[in-house]
Amino acid sequence: MKFLLGILFAVFVAIVGVFAVVTSGVINIGADQAHSPLVYKFLETARTRSVANASKDIIVPDLEKVDMISTGGADYKDMCAGCHLSPGVESTDFSAGLYPKPPNFTNADVVKRYQTKAGAQQGFWVIKHGIMASGMPAWGASHDDDRMWAMVAFIRSLPELNDAQYTMLTTRIDTDIMDMSFDGNMDMSEDGSEMQH
Repeated sequence: MKFLLGILFAVFVAIVGVFAVVTSGVINIGADQAHSPLVYKFLETARTRSVANASKDIIVPDLEKVDMISTGGADYKDMCAGCHLSPGVESTDFSAGLYPKPPNFTNADVVKRYQTKAGAQQGFWVIKHGIMASGMPAWGASHDDDRMWAMVAFIRSLPELNDAQYTMLTTRIDTDIMDMSFDGNMDMSEDGSEMQH
């Protein structure tokens, strides 16, 4: 009985101690300061295990389809490149100020983990749900699953792209302009003369 009371007392003291430290304000939460190795390992393990558990039943579509890869490029450029970089860019003002540092998706060693089924599931889950207190937003609030899978497909191919290929795959084409019909008359001159098509 004394042993059990001793354990309960130790747990109580630990909880009170943690509460006192947290509420005192002595913990530096600035993004320009690194966590201690123990805290970093704890948070990294919690994040990794949480994402793996939450994503394990997600069904992965065919991410090798060319149209899947190409449709994810423009969204990646608009929403991801500022943190996760692009070919030829080693840092941005935004990525330099984040802690923990976001993964560099132009690096083949980083992206290698997303080539597996589990990696694709986890990448999709993170894009959709985000990660608390990391700067990674939950894009599922504004994007459907097809768009997020397209981003996963694009990320998997990103390390293989050069600057020109990246530019080509990430240029957003305005569908309104592409759908314009030029079968009528257009006034292209100041004097009102018409151009026939």
